[in-house]
Amino acid sequence: MKLTLEVWRQKNGGDKGGFSTYELEDVDTHMSFLEMLDVLNQDLIVDGEEPIAFEHDCREGICGACGFVVNGVAHGHQKGSTICQLHMRHFSDGDKITIEPWRAKAFPIIKDLVVDRSSFDRILQAGGFVTIRTGSAPDANALPVATDILEHAMDFAE
Repeated sequence: MKLTLEVWRQKNGGDKGGFSTYELEDVDTHMSFLEMLDVLNQDLIVDGEEPIAFEHDCREGICGACGFVVNGVAHGHQKGSTICQLHMRHFSDGDKITIEPWRAKAFPIIKDLVVDRSSFDRILQAGGFVTIRTGSAPDANALPVATDILEHAMDFAE
């Protein structure tokens, strides 16, 4: 599928910043949103341009590092998910997607889509925490894994 991306670009916190437009073709519907940005960054690097800075860590919907705003909605339009859980199958060929960082005084922009999360980190270090009701879904870490499967997986981790 072909997409038009309007991405917020900002060199640093003191820079004014603004939107840059990119055309991306052959986007696989099975890609995650972050994988789509990885492909765009590969194209930018090949063209000798600066890749788009964005944060991510686990890419499994756990850590929250990948949070930004898609089409004016935090984490995109898919309810109950993070950016890394948002897949391109939720978009259509020819869509225009606007991508920008969180806009909050507590989270100043460092570069492009990266914000300074130190205020959030201070809350966590002081003993604060965030909890989300998941309904009847069990905690992923609470699901028992059979010992033989665990041992087999760990053998491959070496």
